[in-house]
This record gives sequence, structure tokens and C-alpha cells, in this order.
Amino acid sequence: MYPDFQFLIQEWFGIDIPWLSLLKTFGFLVALSFMAAAYTLYLELKRNEELGLIPYKIEEITVGKKYTALDYILAAILSFVIGFKFIGLFADREISSPDPLGYIFSTKGHLLAGVVISIGFTALKYFQNKKESADGEKTKKVKTWPHMRVGDMAVFGAITGFGGAKLFNTFENWDRFMVDPFGSLFSSMGLTFYGGLIVATVGFYFYAKRLNIDFRRLADAAAPGLILAYGIGRLGCMVAGDGDWGIYNEAFKLDENQKVVAANKGEFDQLVASQPQYFEDLLSKQDKVPRAYFKQNWLPVWFQAYSYPNNVAQEGMRMKDCNGSYCRQLVSPVFPTPLYEFLASVIIFLILWAMRRKWKVPLTMFSVYMIFNGIERFFIEKIRVNFKYKNFDITQAELIALGIILGGIILFVVRKKIDAWVTAKSSTDN
Repeated sequence: MYPDFQFLIQEWFGIDIPWLSLLKTFGFLVALSFMAAAYTLYLELKRNEELGLIPYKIEEITVGKKYTALDYILAAILSFVIGFKFIGLFADREISSPDPLGYIFSTKGHLLAGVVISIGFTALKYFQNKKESADGEKTKKVKTWPHMRVGDMAVFGAITGFGGAKLFNTFENWDRFMVDPFGSLFSSMGLTFYGGLIVATVGFYFYAKRLNIDFRRLADAAAPGLILAYGIGRLGCMVAGDGDWGIYNEAFKLDENQKVVAANKGEFDQLVASQPQYFEDLLSKQDKVPRAYFKQNWLPVWFQAYSYPNNVAQEGMRMKDCNGSYCRQLVSPVFPTPLYEFLASVIIFLILWAMRRKWKVPLTMFSVYMIFNGIERFFIEKIRVNFKYKNFDITQAELIALGIILGGIILFVVRKKIDAWVTAKSSTDN
């Protein structure tokens, strides 16, 4: 597919723009997913505020305060790092392009750019503060609505979500983590969605409590955006080919030109026997390479089986007439499960978005989101490559999905009692 925008622009328009290799399609779509989630959250919070369901908060802010020496030192350090690293990405494009994230966490960079940007930014900060503090410090009270904090919420969600996704992925792939702990933690690949969802949800509970925001309303407002962001993220997996694909579809094979075509029964077993090096990782964990036979003539071939050419995971055999960093495709086509999850997520999002004005009881939206999300993930795991616990024919994701479905059902059943309890407690406190 398209590991970066250089590939995409070159294939679509025949134009080669080398520096676009730094812009990875997966990272772009993940960023887009956060933007989509933040925007839908903003719309829902504002709608709830207009209905009087979510109150504002009176806060005191101080303007005209003079910066301290520590403020300028921190600004200088931060701007130096930004210039040092991000200008370095472009200046050392041949080195940084294959792994921009790895470059950022290395000692490499552009020293002169870091120094110039640090001096310029710190000077700008000094003159701006001199102008703002000319009339002295002033304290004033302002109304702060939850929708004004969506930017902060997006950053908080990114940090807790990424951290949780990495944590759960580490437990799921402990052997791989032990081989290269640093590389595993700071790789853009290897993310477990449910880990991110669980950790971010717990984090947002305390975040809402600290800011005196009704967590139930916040959860409902976030639900449509969560499933939409998940779908866009899965589209990123599909476009980039990050290894998050399905099991082999033995109804199809690659022909002599490495194109996906229909296969006869038994040909997949012949392939495994003739080229065991491509399947050794799977065979080391189980007796048989996971596969299923599915073929429908009315469906496009790419929807049933895909070989992920130019995948960023660099798995499979080398492609013919290909030069560059991403020249591999799978030796046999697999089910494109990220595409299925993207379509399922869009459908769930449309359902939730259509029903958001009709469901009045708090936690209805979030509980239904949990049920739909869990069902979608549980069934997709049946045709998706993933780690299974020893002595149990179940993956970590299936186990968590079942827990989320059950949790969603329980939450849906008791949501009215929770609302009654919260209302009674609020009346007593007042």
C-alpha cells in the first residue's frame, strides 16, 4: 500500500517528492483520528452545555505576570529540542526517513538549527511578556466550559491512550519486548487498543473528578468519537500495512507476477511446505498456520484477500522490480481485517451519532458503545492473527472484549439506578 506520502503521491500522480517520505500514512491517520474524536467531543460537550446538562466552572486567572528565569530556561531548552530534532529530520532525510520516531529518540539532530530556533523563540517570548506585563499583574474570574478544555483532553487522551496501548502490548508480546525493550516501547507499531481504552478511561475519570465535570456526561460525549477514531486508526493500519492483519485466506494465492488470484484447495499447504521460512514464527507457537477458506465471486478480491505490498512491517517476500525501504509483501494473501474494522466502526459511529439526542439517561451512549465495540472486536479476532493464551483457544483481545461486552450490559442495566442515586445525592448535598 502506501507506507508514506512519497509512495502515495508518486503512485497517484507520478510525482516524486522525497521529503514526503518523512510523513508516514499511519501516523497521519492516527493524528486524524484524534482530531476527529476531539471534534465530535467538542460538539457533544457544547450541545450538553446548551441544554444545561453540563455546568461551567468559575476560575481565577492571572494575566500580566512576569516570566521568571526558569520560564526562559525551559522555553530555550524546549525550542532547542524542537529545532534540533525536527530540522534534523529533513536535513538527514536519508537516515531519518525509514524510522522518524527512532531518529527523534536518538542523539542525532541539527545543532545549528536548534541553537538558532532556541535563541529566536526565547527572544520572542521575552518581548511578548514585556508587552503583556507592562500594566502589572491582574487577577480576574472567568467562566470555563468543558468544551474549552477539549485540546487539553486530546493531549491527555493521547498520552494515557498511547501509554496504555504500549503497556498491554508489552504483556501480550513479552518475549519480543525482552529482546529489545527500548525499541519496543518507542516503536510506532505494536499498540493494543484495549490497553489504551482502559487506561485512558481510568485517567479521564480522575481528570473529570479534579475539574468537577460529570464523568457520565463526559463518557457519553466521547463515545461516538472513540469508535470513529478507532476506525480511522484501523484504516491507518490497512494503508500502511503495520502487521495488524488477518489470518491467511487459502482460497487465494499469489501468481508468478505476485498478483492475488484464486487458488485450488491444498495449494496453501504446498506453499507452507516449500517455503517454511515465511511461516516459522507462526509454526513456533502452534502446530498449524492459521487459515480459513472464503471466496465469494460477487465481492472484490482485495476485500477478501490482500498481500499488503510495500508494508511498513517489512514482512514477507521481496517484491519484483522494487527498490527502496519498503519492498516486501506477504507470501500469501490474508484477510484485510483492518478494512473490516474500519467499516464496522463507521457503522457503529453513525448509529451512536443518530441516537445521541434520543438517549437521555447518562451512560446510555457509553454502555451501548462498549457493547458494540466489544462485539465487533470479539468476532474480528476469529480471523485475525494474535497471541493466544496457552491451553486456551482465546486471545487477550477476545478476553477483554468479552469483559467489555459484559461491563457494557451491566452498565446499561444499572444506568437508571446510578442516575437516580446521583440525583438524590446532589439534592442532599445542596
